Amino acid sequence: MEFFDPSNPDDDNPFSDMSFLNEILKSFSQQGGQSAKQIAMAIASGGTSEPNVDPVERMEFENLLRVAELHVNKVTGLPPSRSGSLTIEPVTKAGWATHSLDALKPLLVGLASIGTDEVEDFGDVPSEISQMMALLAPMMAEMTTGTMVGHLASRCLGTYDLPIPREDDRILLVAPNIDSFGEDWSIPKEDLRLWICLHEVTHHAVLGIPHIRKNLSGLLTQHAESFSNDPSVIQDQFGEIEIGEGLEGLASLQNVLNPEMVLGAVRSPQQEALLPYLEALVAVIIGFVDYTMDQIGNDLIPSYPMMTEALRRRRVETGEADRFVEKILGLNLTQEQVDRGVSFIDGVVDRVGSKGLDRLWVDESNLPTPSEVDAPGLWLARLDLETGN
Repeated sequence: MEFFDPSNPDDDNPFSDMSFLNEILKSFSQQGGQSAKQIAMAIASGGTSEPNVDPVERMEFENLLRVAELHVNKVTGLPPSRSGSLTIEPVTKAGWATHSLDALKPLLVGLASIGTDEVEDFGDVPSEISQMMALLAPMMAEMTTGTMVGHLASRCLGTYDLPIPREDDRILLVAPNIDSFGEDWSIPKEDLRLWICLHEVTHHAVLGIPHIRKNLSGLLTQHAESFSNDPSVIQDQFGEIEIGEGLEGLASLQNVLNPEMVLGAVRSPQQEALLPYLEALVAVIIGFVDYTMDQIGNDLIPSYPMMTEALRRRRVETGEADRFVEKILGLNLTQEQVDRGVSFIDGVVDRVGSKGLDRLWVDESNLPTPSEVDAPGLWLARLDLETGN
């Protein structure tokens, strides 16, 4: 059975609409035996050598970071750092992938390793598929994880494009991606860099609150550990594959192994139960960050309205691969979810003013339930009842 070579540009690839899975297959054919870190770096950089970030740019970002810290602390009252010393590091795409892999790998490996230790349990799967799975199983987790992190690095602007807590007081900015976005939209360089710094510092401050970090990290970890690892589910999907000669065999495999099928096949009841709480918390965090940035940016950055429109549209107008990775992580950064968080924050401010938002961060018990996110008046009423106000 002959498969097309995804690393050969002369081969006609009939599955161009499956570009993200093709990227993973390409990793299998080109990167065999390499670590997730090596694969992530290669995909992030496109296999080319990236120039180091100019030291002058590092100093410019550091100056803007201090401006962002002062304003975020003044508006929110939250400490921008946990240790008292927040640092910022503009890096290449490969550099972001290298530094981010340790933080993201535990949240991705749950899906990447599905069934890899139970290949022998696939029962009646056709022998060609069983042999292929047995051959690829030892590499599957490393390659899938490396591919996904590398893909994120090729697009992310900073540490918090995805609202995932980090353990240290370092913010990573992907300098070439920021520069490319600014050039595409003709945005003044300093305005864009200050916007990015405000975005990153505000996220870092909120995710640095101990009970916020604990809850969000816990939900993300539970989601990552709760993928269904039942080989019979995968066997049911393989049962639909028609093994044939030439491209037909691979076409049948790719038609079955599309992103929504993969997620649908391995999503567990535990994950379905977690998602409302995870989505509610992420929506509130995003809503608060957007509100805080609006309070600061409109007076601080001349091009803030135009730039914010472009950057927030970029956040929700993602391609299939970006959305696939978000769903694997348990995140759902759609416009609907963003609007949900914004509506909650606006509802609180309309009723009790911006000081009412401080109550979000006081205690774990103050976090709104999923139903309260959709009804901020109920959240405020519960807190007043509990405190006797």
